Amino acid sequence: MSWRNNADRYGSLLIALHWFMLLQLAAVYACIELREFFPKGSDPREALKAWHFMLGLSVFALVWLRLAVRLGSGPAPGIQPAPAPWQQALAKLMHFALYGLMIGMPLGGWLLLSASGKTIPFFGLQLPPLIGVNKELAKLIKEIHETGGTVGYYLIGLHATAALLHHYLVKDDTVRRMLPRR
Repeated sequence: MSWRNNADRYGSLLIALHWFMLLQLAAVYACIELREFFPKGSDPREALKAWHFMLGLSVFALVWLRLAVRLGSGPAPGIQPAPAPWQQALAKLMHFALYGLMIGMPLGGWLLLSASGKTIPFFGLQLPPLIGVNKELAKLIKEIHETGGTVGYYLIGLHATAALLHHYLVKDDTVRRMLPRR
């Protein structure tokens, strides 16, 4: 297994990062959704919020590694049979949007905590605030962050749906290029 892409498959490191980040994103969403089952101010609710922050910031850190690996691992393997140009353009737009989500949402969360005057926990560290306390700005950032979270559900769902359609209906190798070897 090579960490570099070849003509048929993505490299092993890029594949591992793809699936690991999927698990991280699922955990980020799970933490923020599950907190609703607990009363405000309760220890479980606060723990889930802290994990949401820390996992979100982990996504932010790892997305840069993923981009570096993607740029350094060679050209993406071609899809066989090749999709129509409009499908390739939509796929590029989707990937751009997903990377925007993985960068923008954690950054928005960090800004939100900063503007709210809250600590920014990161696995035992306290990250510095990016901006000063501003409650009005915090409300705006919170609305944008929550809307972005909803958009993220749709982006991830569309990405998964497109992959399944390619695999089961179109029967090309889109999904196989990103699956770990057996």
